[in-house]
Amino acid sequence: MNSQRGFTLIELLVVIAIIALLMSILMPSLQRVRNQARAVTCRSNLRQWSLYFFLYTDDNNGYFHRGWNEGPDFDYSWMVALRPYYLDNQKICFCPTATKPRDEGGTATFGAWRNTLGEVGSYGINIWVTNPPPGREGGRPAEHYWRKRDLTGAANIPLFLDDYWWDTRPDHTDLPPEYEGEVNDWTNNAMKMLCLNRHNGFTNGAFVDFSARKIGLKELWTLKWHRAYDLDAPLPIWPDWMSNFKDYQ
Repeated sequence: MNSQRGFTLIELLVVIAIIALLMSILMPSLQRVRNQARAVTCRSNLRQWSLYFFLYTDDNNGYFHRGWNEGPDFDYSWMVALRPYYLDNQKICFCPTATKPRDEGGTATFGAWRNTLGEVGSYGINIWVTNPPPGREGGRPAEHYWRKRDLTGAANIPLFLDDYWWDTRPDHTDLPPEYEGEVNDWTNNAMKMLCLNRHNGFTNGAFVDFSARKIGLKELWTLKWHRAYDLDAPLPIWPDWMSNFKDYQ
């Protein structure tokens, strides 16, 4: 009688062990590649938004939109202003790392917002880059706002970024989150809304020169957010969770 030889139990266990070992080696690399791909897609989204903001200003004598201070109900968001350009494409409103709204279980850093208008996304505008009408500057000096494009130093003026909320007004006195994902007291520390570790020590943003790039989390404090933002102010004392991130002068 002819006999057929199969795998023994020991041979099968050895093969399974080798596969498990290879998976343990490859998984971190695969995760790293996946995260890098998400970061690249995020920057691609922001480059698209740069184009939309450029087109809007091109159609409005160089002025940025009036922001949330527009309208009788103070409800004129960047989504409303730019809808004719992005055509209500919801996919481009989200960083690929933050697509689940927090009211549906999304986490602080990797969650998306849902505002009072029912809009959803995970990017936000620097409110200082808007053109509010007189008396609707949110209680802040009118001269602090960047109202038009074609500014000196535009490559260092943030326009649109990864954000915990749909609009943010940072200042040089803002402190970093004490722990990763902390966003409480954001009315006095708006930078917490932007200091999000979505991209391994970096976030992504578009600038008033209509470029887009990655931004170190500590670098956020070195950007010219509004006209009176003090770039010579001392940098904050970094909390432990940020201590190993790249430093900027």
